[in-house]
Amino acid sequence: MTVSLPGGEVAQQITERFPDALVEASDESIVINGESLLAIVAFLKETDGLKFDYLSSITAVDYYDYFELVYQLTSMKYNHSLILKTRCYGRENPTVPSVVSLYQGADFQEREIYDLMGIIFEGHSNLKRIVLWEGFEGHPLRKDYL
Repeated sequence: MTVSLPGGEVAQQITERFPDALVEASDESIVINGESLLAIVAFLKETDGLKFDYLSSITAVDYYDYFELVYQLTSMKYNHSLILKTRCYGRENPTVPSVVSLYQGADFQEREIYDLMGIIFEGHSNLKRIVLWEGFEGHPLRKDYL
């Protein structure tokens, strides 16, 4: 069974390497700023003792004031997992870096979030609708969608 790695332990390692990136940490998850997302995910994937080599899922939550992206990472080598979160503010053009360059499995997940929530994944090479048709207006999973 995969063991959830305590967020506090990983947060300390992140803070040592990226001093301004950590927003908050708990035993359940870590929240980082969006600008540091790609660098931190690469760090989590490549660092010995962590080796989060598998992206289980990405999802997004609309809290009206901000969108939160939730990444579930798993280490196949060490059999542990981690919930990593980031937030993007503003409803007009919410943007976060794409992690497709690190996890090919993020491709369709980022496209689905873009399609249904309207979050732009900067650096994604094929960011287009995947569920709804081109020309569909709006993003139906947003709380303010009418």
